[in-house]
Amino acid sequence: MRTRQLFLLSAAFGLCAAPASAQIPNCVDLPNVTIGAGGSASVPLLARVGAALAATNPAAPPVTVVYQSPGACFGITSILDAAGITGTASYWDETGAQRDCALPATGFIPNFAMLGTDARLCEGVDALPSTIGDFPGPVTSWSLIVPQASSQQSISAQAGYFIYGFGPVEGGVSPWTDPAHLWGRNATSAALIVIALGSRVPPERMASWFPGDRDVRTNGRMVERVVESGAVAPEAALGFVSTEVADRNRATVRTLAYQAWDQTCAYWPDSTATAFDKRNVRDGHYYLWTPYHFYVPVDGSRAITHAATRQLVGYFTGTVDAPAGVSINDIIIENGNIPECAMQVWRDEDIGPLYSYLPEAPCGCYYDFAATGASDCTACLGPSDCPTSAPVCRFGFCEVQ
Repeated sequence: MRTRQLFLLSAAFGLCAAPASAQIPNCVDLPNVTIGAGGSASVPLLARVGAALAATNPAAPPVTVVYQSPGACFGITSILDAAGITGTASYWDETGAQRDCALPATGFIPNFAMLGTDARLCEGVDALPSTIGDFPGPVTSWSLIVPQASSQQSISAQAGYFIYGFGPVEGGVSPWTDPAHLWGRNATSAALIVIALGSRVPPERMASWFPGDRDVRTNGRMVERVVESGAVAPEAALGFVSTEVADRNRATVRTLAYQAWDQTCAYWPDSTATAFDKRNVRDGHYYLWTPYHFYVPVDGSRAITHAATRQLVGYFTGTVDAPAGVSINDIIIENGNIPECAMQVWRDEDIGPLYSYLPEAPCGCYYDFAATGASDCTACLGPSDCPTSAPVCRFGFCEVQ
């Protein structure tokens, strides 16, 4: 396994400027802190959760969420290789403002890694040791995006095979034939891994088309580069991000409908190009989705060893009650993700075969209401309000169980 470590490069402006670490707090000194690392797709969700927790008590939040986003695979390898992370990381105050804190100069082994893909898809990670637990997070989908000025509406997995397997020129998939406007990531990116799996292209092969500044490194920069290309060559521009990032930037970029290998037509993540219901993800029509994973050190009984991390992960898995006034499911939905309880299909490996799925405590009716403002389900105050076909009253709506 190759050791990877992230270093912060900084420049001082002003002759007497103090080092950055002297101007910001130390991450490890923040109250009840858990420090994570992983992909940039996770940042908006963790920012919302971190801000909501901080708002319960700004002086002493139940958990302070700190995160650095060097890339999904860097998150897990920083733990497995004991390489640690250095430089600065982010946390969020009660207003939602992002703050910086300084990590130890000698390196800090993250309390958790958050990946949008299975860690075993990362280079050099063949298996996880028994000391690392894999805890499920919400579902995220992934989008191939074009500028709003593009006339393109859809793309197929077969097109991805030629574009990312042979390169834009030799691949010959019009209009995406100009390398100057094809943007990507390196092979540590969950977004690249998922698009590669969907296209049946080895991630390392796909990443080879994005050397130097062609590797944009984060979801946010991907949007920026696609928009910049759109001003010059809107038809040729193509990139990929997590769908929640694409949704947040719909004024400038557009998610392409996606046709998987075994499909006869293409589907958006949502029921229409303008909806936010994630219906096609939830029922299996849209193929590019994965659950987030929290990878965390555990003891012999598989319990998370770090107390604050155990709290944070427990909020997501439902094993720990969130503080009063904080609804993790609402935050997940507002961010454009899907709680597992709202899914109707599942898979046992990333971009693997789908099968019909009934969660232990379904929340699909509430999801529809929270995401769109309406639900076809019967509203309820208790089980007596519910029909026999949907007898359980959960989150204000009658569910099947």
